[in-house]
Formats: sequence, C-alpha cells, structure tokens
Amino acid sequence: MSTFTIAWIGLPFFLGFVIYLIPKLDRYLALGMALVSGGYAMLLFTKPPLTLQLLDNFGVTLVIDQLSGYFILTNALVTVAVMLYCWYSNKTAFFYAQTIILHGSINAAFVCADFISLYVALEVSGIAAFLLIAYPRSDRSIWVALRYLFISNVAMLFYLVGAVLAYKANHSFSFASLRGAPPEAIALIFLGLLVKGGIFISGLWLPLTHSEAETPVSAMLSGIVVKAGVYPLVRCALMVNEFDPIIRLFGVGTALLGVFYAVFEKDTKRMLAFHTVSQLGFILAAPKVGGFYALTHGLVKSALFMTAGALPSRNFKELQQKPINTRVWMALVMASFSISGFPMLSGFGAKVLTSKNFLPWQAIAMNIAALGTAISFAKFIFLPRGGQGEVQRGFWPAVILLIASLILANIVYFEAYTVANIIKPLAIIGVGWIAYFLIFRRSVLKLPRVIEQFEHLIGMMSLMLILLFWMVFAWLGI
Repeated sequence: MSTFTIAWIGLPFFLGFVIYLIPKLDRYLALGMALVSGGYAMLLFTKPPLTLQLLDNFGVTLVIDQLSGYFILTNALVTVAVMLYCWYSNKTAFFYAQTIILHGSINAAFVCADFISLYVALEVSGIAAFLLIAYPRSDRSIWVALRYLFISNVAMLFYLVGAVLAYKANHSFSFASLRGAPPEAIALIFLGLLVKGGIFISGLWLPLTHSEAETPVSAMLSGIVVKAGVYPLVRCALMVNEFDPIIRLFGVGTALLGVFYAVFEKDTKRMLAFHTVSQLGFILAAPKVGGFYALTHGLVKSALFMTAGALPSRNFKELQQKPINTRVWMALVMASFSISGFPMLSGFGAKVLTSKNFLPWQAIAMNIAALGTAISFAKFIFLPRGGQGEVQRGFWPAVILLIASLILANIVYFEAYTVANIIKPLAIIGVGWIAYFLIFRRSVLKLPRVIEQFEHLIGMMSLMLILLFWMVFAWLGI
C-alpha cells in the first residue's frame, strides 16, 4: 500500500508532462488519472489509516485515512466532471496538462500532515490554478490570474515563516508541532491557510477570481482548490485539540459573512462564489465530520457553476424575465435543493450530520447561515422555465455525473432520515422561501465591493494577522 500510495502521488505529475509528448491523448490521460484517484479514494474507506514517515527526524509525514478519502474522492469526481464537460471543446494539451497537475498537487495536499510537504503542494497548486485562470489570455483573465497569484504567494510567504518558527521551537514540521509553538508561528501559519482556503475576510479575493474564470475552471476552484487550504485546518483541529475552538469560530464567522453577501448578490457566479466562502465555514465548524460535507459541497458547487454557465445571463433581474431551458432548470433546482439541505440529496445528510457535531454556542449562528442559504438559492429555484437554449456537448454527462453522485452519497449517512431530522431543514427552507418572496426578491440593495479591491486585500491580511495573534494569546492563555 505504501509503494502504491507514493506511485499514485507522483503519477499525475508524470502524466502532465507525457501529455505534452503525446498531445492527442491529452483528455484520455487526464480522465484516466482522475478515475485512478477515484478508485484509490474508495480503497481508503476499506483500509486502516496509513502513516508514511518520509523524513523521520523532521516530522515530514503523510497520513492517509478516511478524512483524506473524502477529499480525494471529491477531487476525483470534480476532475472527471470537468474532463467530460471539456471533452468536445477546443481545449489544448496545455489546459489538460495543467488540470492534471492541479489535480495531483491537490491530492498531495490532502495526504500531508506536515508543513513543508504541504507548502510544496500548495505552491504547485497555486501555479497550476494561475495558469488555468489565465488560459483564455484575455486582458481580464490575465489580470484576475495575476491578482490571485500575488495574494496566494503573499499568503504562502506568511505561512512559510510560521512553519520555520514552529520548527525552530519543536524541531519538527509535523502539524502536531503546533502544540507548544510560539504564538507568532501559529498566527502566521493559520493566516496563510485561511487565505488559501478563502476563509472569512482574508478570503475576499475569492468572489472575483471564481466568478471571472471560465466555467470549468470556476468549478474546479470552488469544488476542490480552496479545500487544499481548508483540509490542513481540519486536520490540525483533529490533531491538536487546543485549536479546535479557534477553527470552529472561524467556521461560524465565514459561514455568516459569505451568506450575508450571497443573499444580496445580483450576479449568479458571484453569488455562487460567496456561497463557497459560506459553505467552507460549515466544514470548519464541525471538523470531525468535515470530510463528508467537503465531498457534498464539492459536487454540488461544481454542478452549480457548470449550470450557471449555461444560463442566458448572469444577472438575476434579467433571468427573471427570460424563461430558461427546462432541463437546465431541473439540474439547477436539484443542485440548489442539495445545498439547501433538501432530503434525498446528500446535502441533507451532510447538514444533519454537521449540525449534530456543532457545539451549543454554534447552533443559532449556523441555523441563520442555513436560512440564508435557502434564501439565496430560491433565486435559482424560482426562475421561470420553458425557454429555449443550447448547451455544449459535454455539459450533460458532467452534470448528470455530479447529481447522480449527490444522490448516491446519501448512503454515507442514511441514518439522517428520521422524522425529526427531516422537519427541521424543511422548515428552514420554507421560511427562507417566504423571506425571499416577501423581502429579497425585489431588493435593490447592493453591498459595496471596496474591501474586495486588490489594494485592500493585503490590508485585510494584516488585520487578520492581528486578530489571530490576539486569539492565540487569549485562547491558549499565553
């Protein structure tokens, strides 16, 4: 198993270069690699946890268990869907090579349990994501990609300094070395991961980046890429109990911040991007079961971005006057139902399981976030249907795969289907729909975007760093 794991980690990087040598096989090699990852992820659910010590004296370690399995399976399914979506397009070998390198680096991040291996994986994923965002080569896409790369690199600089300080204190790069690390090391590491994961105000780079990228790239960014920053936070919360309350608090904060913006957003892709910020909060708010929620969110958000790309407009006001293709509307409704927590889709089980792992102080805030989710996706559910419109050839195979996976994933927590568990999310959805029709459907309020501007994002990082210093001092009693 150890040898197979090492080969699986290295294979996508090898195939990424092979694609350049045999460009006619580009999509087949990329799809094959994603299927291999899917098979490997399923294998993890039947095997005991595996720990690989790469450098014994430095704490460079890989941990492969069911938590990794959920994140790797998410990566595999989203990548397969993106390959199917792009199958009949004119994407070049460069696109497929970067996609599979991104896939491989994200997989590597999902098995890291030390700061130095994680740093390498996150840096490679950042470069691959930058190249995919800039793929159209338009002035706009290049600017958005450079903006993303700059924010990502600054965040990883903070992270690297923190990792060095943690090593200096404990002579180990392991996540467990956070216990006993100086507060400045903890704050710097957490800041880097919060920015990479798009969490709370340090993640406000995300809406513009995800909304301006091409549809398949948006699906990958929101479905899997940001989770490379979230996964280490979940792993740290499980390995070092002292940080569980801090990570939960950021989960609650980002859930409320993202949904607050999403409720008032008038642009479809920006609304979905803000909901990525919000839904990542649910993963952090209950780290013990964050893997299942990450799987559900990755599937549904990729489906939503692909479906939003098939709509005749990005403006909700215009869409309310333009009936959309009925089959596209049905796909949009099923994905919206799942993320809202409607039964028979895995979003229901994920929300029930997550809510059962909230601490008492989290419950009210997270119920408000769930209510905001129902309000936001009512914008999609109640769009007029019956219009005409064509979708690209790969759209339906990709969306059907993702929605079918949302249905099959119900088996993970089938115990959720009790009367008491069903009533609560249905009540929240019902109240959300009423609020949408009475208040938000005709709302003209537009929230300012000033804090999303490039010149303010580094300032937001500085504020977050100060907040993290204070939290570490206060929470740990240093």
